Amino acid sequence: MAKLTSELLQPVDPAHALDEAALLRYAAANVPGFPGPAPALALTQFGHGQSNPTYCIQASAPGAGTRRYVLRKKPPGAILQSAHAVEREYQVLKALGAHTDVPVPKVYCLCTDASVIGTPFYIMEYLEGIIYPDNTLPGVTPSKRQAIYFSTAKTLAAIHKVDVNAIGLQKYGRRDNYCKRQVDRWEKQYLASTGEGKPARYQRMLDLARWLKENVPEEDSSSGSATGLVHGDYRADNLVFHPTEDRVIGVIDWELSTLGNQMCDVAYSVLPYIIDATPGERASYGGFQDTGIPDGIPQLEEYLSVYCSFSARPWPAANWKFYVAFSLFRGASIYAGVYHRWTMGNASGGERAKFAGRIANTMVDCAWDFINRKNVLREQPSRGFQVSEAPWQEFGRAQEGSTSKKDQGKFVPSEKVMQLQKKLTKFIEDHIYPMEGEFYKHAQSTSRWTIHPEEENLKELAKREGLWNLFIPLESAARARKLLFEETSLVSPGSSNDLLLGAGLTNLEYGYLCEIMGRSVWAPQIFNCGAPDTGNMEVLLRYGTKEQQKQWLVPLLEGKIRSGFAMTEPQVASSDATNIECSISRQGDFYVINGRKWWTSGAMDPRCKILILMGKTDFSAPKHKQQSMILVDINSPGVHIKRPLLVFGFDDAPHGHAEIVFENVRVPVTNILLGEGRGFEIAQGRLGPGRLHHCMRLIGAAERGMDLMVQRALSRTAFGKRIAQHGSFLSDLAKCRIDLEQARLLVLEAADQLDRHGNKKARGILAMAKVAAPNMALKVLDMAMQVHGAAGVSSDTVLSHLWATARTLRIADGPDEVHLGTIAKLELQRARL
Repeated sequence: MAKLTSELLQPVDPAHALDEAALLRYAAANVPGFPGPAPALALTQFGHGQSNPTYCIQASAPGAGTRRYVLRKKPPGAILQSAHAVEREYQVLKALGAHTDVPVPKVYCLCTDASVIGTPFYIMEYLEGIIYPDNTLPGVTPSKRQAIYFSTAKTLAAIHKVDVNAIGLQKYGRRDNYCKRQVDRWEKQYLASTGEGKPARYQRMLDLARWLKENVPEEDSSSGSATGLVHGDYRADNLVFHPTEDRVIGVIDWELSTLGNQMCDVAYSVLPYIIDATPGERASYGGFQDTGIPDGIPQLEEYLSVYCSFSARPWPAANWKFYVAFSLFRGASIYAGVYHRWTMGNASGGERAKFAGRIANTMVDCAWDFINRKNVLREQPSRGFQVSEAPWQEFGRAQEGSTSKKDQGKFVPSEKVMQLQKKLTKFIEDHIYPMEGEFYKHAQSTSRWTIHPEEENLKELAKREGLWNLFIPLESAARARKLLFEETSLVSPGSSNDLLLGAGLTNLEYGYLCEIMGRSVWAPQIFNCGAPDTGNMEVLLRYGTKEQQKQWLVPLLEGKIRSGFAMTEPQVASSDATNIECSISRQGDFYVINGRKWWTSGAMDPRCKILILMGKTDFSAPKHKQQSMILVDINSPGVHIKRPLLVFGFDDAPHGHAEIVFENVRVPVTNILLGEGRGFEIAQGRLGPGRLHHCMRLIGAAERGMDLMVQRALSRTAFGKRIAQHGSFLSDLAKCRIDLEQARLLVLEAADQLDRHGNKKARGILAMAKVAAPNMALKVLDMAMQVHGAAGVSSDTVLSHLWATARTLRIADGPDEVHLGTIAKLELQRARL
């Protein structure tokens, strides 16, 4: 079961008792903000873990309140050389806390004077959060389990992306021959923990050490490019999670950290799939792959794919057998040491430590079983996930440009993203820009509500180029992966199955690509990345049932059909979604829908087959529980498309924006999404990434405007000189570039926070981006039109259409006033803290 940090506290073990008076004197003198004067101190001990004794210090003083701290110290008695190095823990925590975004507790002081409490120690911040001692996560919902495991993978990726040179840890350890040295180290510690007068040695452990020495991967000899910061004991119960959010707030127990081969961390973190090494008395220690993966916990390949994508690491199949066997070997050595300390009476893990010897031998047997398997990991990642194909040397260079440093004020895309940028730019320049004139001509003809045949040809070409469904986040892809690829009958013949779930990009990574698509109003749909389809597919990926995905998601992913989103209503202010009046009434096995919607984008498209409609299922429920979302077949009786609406004179054919009347429309109860009253919940999940996509595209639209503006200014003469030579133009051009770059950084930061913290926590910066991006684009495009003169407001250039789209998004993407209100409320809350 999940446990709060405070639930792990217990009375101090008599064998680990401290001189509390000496500790109090030291803390009062060396911990900033320690309560005083004359503080009272209460000491308890964490019962979790079997390494360095860890205590909770609760200090209080009259008028100063009560504060809690954590103390970590070396264990008493004789210990193995180089073990329990609390000084190194303090060093790495201090560096990470000061210079990176890796979640670690803040450290206050290090005491190397053993005379104070008997051994060296350090004092750090107390984190009230959740620890999951059981890797199966009992009592946790499936969706929460998935989020916890993915957060674990992402946090490890964040650690591995740290630039150790930039934070002063370049001498924290030798980079080369890490595995070779580690095998020697743990073999020596195993020998020191077993033998005459100690627990018995296990011959298979010695044989395993020999096998590992003979099979060290060639990449381990690297002097830098494949190495970085290694945690050394990265597992779920060394992570503190936020009390209410599924994100890590503290990585703890850095005793074994160093510099070296980071894939050892990855293999060690997935040992629950191989073995259940939780101390206890039982008949079997089989891992998930033997006992079955609990519902919601991702497959091993999914976990690895998330890690590889966020860290830009290549797929580890080539040497996976070695890394897992090494992790089991090291774990066996650690447990042998724990068991030895238990026999001497100074193990910090309590009674659980008495089972450590049995677990050590079981891990050795498990390692040999793993070594003898023919196949241990797919040669390529599971379909629907793509990871870095760059060699280890490229990863090393990518680390140098990572955004792990708090004070590094720029974003540098990974090698994988830069390759996609090049392909995408070339595709648009070669195939879309040359066709824009034809697409516009078709959209203004009497055939405008039909599809230009070249559009479908370009879509097929985009699939073949691997530029398809790039918007799909990793977490959403994981949910649909089993449906799409284990039931291949659901996928139409000839579809690009491997690309249906995208390229495994984060929101930040997609931001670089979405910007490029925004340069043309036609581009997003060519790559199946156009609104509202992206938001609707995201809803089905996240919340759709298996049957809903089968019927509607698969053809949307394939680009065979399109969709619409029906929420806005003409008779109410729909910016406040609690105002909507469309009713969804349950009648037996059907829901009956009545209401009027408008600005249902995409509904005019002849390929549009499905609408996601938001209405009210219970007008008497609490304010935000009245609304539901439901799937409506657009061909259902009672769905009446009244007219296409114009956006500043543009009807956006054949996509269109429709006014629709729903008159006694009957849809099966199975069409409800997530359940009655869950509409707001779905909307919040949908609108964070979806609305940020609009911001990303607006950056691209503004860049297109800048390009056209500069070309015009360099080619046109007015009043005796080029427009580009006029001082007023130069001033305005410079201001446009400043505004554009500011908006781009804001949008990228919003995408990054969305990836790291989720929609709710990132809502403030998301709102800022939604205000800044369209206003910036309008300014730039207005300037571009001004430079073009009369041509700028005509349909002879793309500028007027781009401007109309940007202006519309100040309303369609949520009114500026709503976003400004969100920003201001958060600012006031921050001021009150």
